[in-house]
Amino acid sequence: MEVILLERIEKLGQMGDIVKVKPGFARNYLLPQAKALRSNKENLALFESRKAQLEAANLKRKEEAEQISAKMEGLNLVIVRQAAETGQLYGSVTGRDIRDAIREAGYTIERRQVVLDQPLKEIGSYNIRIVLHPDVSRMVSVMVARSAEEAERSAKAAAKASAEAVAEPEAVAVEA
Repeated sequence: MEVILLERIEKLGQMGDIVKVKPGFARNYLLPQAKALRSNKENLALFESRKAQLEAANLKRKEEAEQISAKMEGLNLVIVRQAAETGQLYGSVTGRDIRDAIREAGYTIERRQVVLDQPLKEIGSYNIRIVLHPDVSRMVSVMVARSAEEAERSAKAAAKASAEAVAEPEAVAVEA
């Protein structure tokens, strides 16, 4: 099925592109979300007449996303979960959990904006990508720990290790 994209879609195309997609993807996602129109003469004419409005609306959404992204700079989330002594979680941390933590931090996002290839199943620190707009994304640091105190200790240890790693190459360069 060929569709006309009404906005940029990652790994598919830019606004105005006519792309061939599977019928289920078009019927279940692109068309209901108003991200595309079926490709025919009437819809092509409709797109050409609305192109300036669509580009202006897209630019406005992009500017808003960039402002939110700037505010999210340095956002560190702590998610507390029960875990075994080996670090395996009893359950997992999903996109919904990360979305809830970001909402608690004062930002409004949807679960589908959290890019998580697979659920987090171990204690540790992760960098998670948040897509605010097709052209704007932000990396957010997520610390999964057994308690808030453990998360603080891990963060301090990581900061100390990175400070040592920064200082260490200078010493090696002097010796060489």
